[in-house]
Amino acid sequence: MGEELITCLDVWFTYPGGVRALKGLTCSVSEGEVTVLLGPNGAGKTTLLLVMAGLLEPERGRVLFKGKDVRELGPEVRKHIGVVFQDPDDQLFCPTVFDDVAFALRQLGLPEAEVEARVIEVARELGIERLLNRPPFRLSYGEKRKVALATALVYEPEVLLLDEPIASLSPKYVAFVKELLLGGREQGKTFVVATQDVDFALEIADYAYVLVDGRVEGEGEPYDVFSNPELLERAELRALRQLLIERAP
Repeated sequence: MGEELITCLDVWFTYPGGVRALKGLTCSVSEGEVTVLLGPNGAGKTTLLLVMAGLLEPERGRVLFKGKDVRELGPEVRKHIGVVFQDPDDQLFCPTVFDDVAFALRQLGLPEAEVEARVIEVARELGIERLLNRPPFRLSYGEKRKVALATALVYEPEVLLLDEPIASLSPKYVAFVKELLLGGREQGKTFVVATQDVDFALEIADYAYVLVDGRVEGEGEPYDVFSNPELLERAELRALRQLLIERAP
C-alpha cells in the first residue's frame, strides 16, 4: 500500500432542503491503487467524490490531501485531484472539443504551444483526435464520455475520481475504461471509482468501500467484501454467484 493521498475523517454533509447524504463517513485512498466505492443510488457515492475533490465542503469532519486540509489548499487542490462526472454534459461547455480539453491547462496559465501539444497527446491516447474541432453537443454519448475523461487526464492529476464511469455504456467502452484504469495503475496512478457494478469493481479494485445511507457499511480487499452476501444484500448489490460457490465451505 502506498502513501495515503486522501483521508476523510468523520465526514458529514447535508444538502439544502435537509437531505443528509454523508453521516460520519471515514475512508482513505492510497497512492497507486484503484479504490472503489460501491452502493445503491442515494448511498452517498457521488457526494463523497465531490467532497474528496473539494467541490463540496463538509459541515463536520475533515478531508485531507497528503495530510493537509482540503479547505486550506483552496483552488490549489484542482491541480492534484481531477473529477469525471457521470453525466458528461455537466463537464463539457466550450464551443469545441479542443477548447474543453484545453480549458484546465489554460486556467493554469500554460503557454498555448504546450496546451496544444498536451491536448493532442491525450486525444491520441483516447482515440478522439478526429473530434477535436467538433462541438461537444454533436457527439455521441460514448464520445462525450471520452472527451470528459480527456478534460481531466490532460492536466495529469495525482488522483482521478470517476463517477459511474461505465453506466449505460457498451461492452467495448467498458473494456476501454478497464484498460485505462489498470494501465494507469501500472504506471503508479491513483483512481477512485464510484460504481454499482460488482463484477466491474472486482476486476479493477485494490480496495473497496461499500456505502449504505451515507455510511461505510463494509470495507476491505475486494474478494473479502464481495463474498459477503449479507453485506451485498444490505447494499442492494448483486452477489457474484460463482465467487460465492468457490468460497463455500
